[in-house]
Amino acid sequence: MPEVSATDAARRFSDLLDAVEHEGEQFTVVRHGKAVAHIEPISQGRGADVKALLSGRRLDRAWADELGALRELLEVDERR
Repeated sequence: MPEVSATDAARRFSDLLDAVEHEGEQFTVVRHGKAVAHIEPISQGRGADVKALLSGRRLDRAWADELGALRELLEVDERR
């Protein structure tokens, strides 16, 4: 994945987005020698696709219970 400085990414942001959107390219944005972000295409999958895939499967009650327990551990960030 090619690296691009934060300054260059800001200057060429539209060009970077075009490369990502039309050519599927990926970039690592670097600031002060440290990788701080990736710019890459978003997944093409949709929630409806996942729901359709899972709808034909038998429910695993143990997994459902574990998922419920994990959700209870999540904290909501109210700052947004």
